[in-house]
Amino acid sequence: MTRIVSMAAIAAALSTPAFAGNLEEPVVAPAPAAPPVVVANDGGDWTGAYIGGQIGQLDADTSNGLSGDDVSYGVHAGYNYDFGRFVLGGEIDYDATDVELGGGAATVDSVMRGKVKAGYDFGPVLAYVTGGVAQVDTSVGDETGEFYGIGVAYRVTDQWTVGGEVLEHDFDNLGSSGISADATTVSLRASYQF
Repeated sequence: MTRIVSMAAIAAALSTPAFAGNLEEPVVAPAPAAPPVVVANDGGDWTGAYIGGQIGQLDADTSNGLSGDDVSYGVHAGYNYDFGRFVLGGEIDYDATDVELGGGAATVDSVMRGKVKAGYDFGPVLAYVTGGVAQVDTSVGDETGEFYGIGVAYRVTDQWTVGGEVLEHDFDNLGSSGISADATTVSLRASYQF
């Protein structure tokens, strides 16, 4: 009988599964995906040099009662620096026109401007105020004056922007004639940023 008990014990030991070496690979559950990182929108990047063109309307009135308006068109070049939400820049632009004042008694031929711009970065949109020095060329003579205005630019791609500006000009003494003039320009602009 002891022999039967011994054999039963050996059979039981041999039939127990082995835990040390398993033939199947363990199943490992994948780690849970990390939540997406939320990046704060700090606006677009408006830093860089740019060139472009504009087309619009120039409306002029003089102190001696002459007035007129016509299409204006020109070019511009400038540089902006983006400080995060605040953008500061400078620009030079030139508009050609053929405004007849008082039915041709005098004409406005061109306006050149040196601008300082300060704006707020809304991401793809830049809203800004601008001002500076302007020089007008008329048939009466040249005159240097000041201007101020507002503008907006919309980033269509990383390099191209479109926008608009409204500028008010003040000239005190056209060609030493004693005649002063006020002018308003409204323009649509397109620019390429480097």
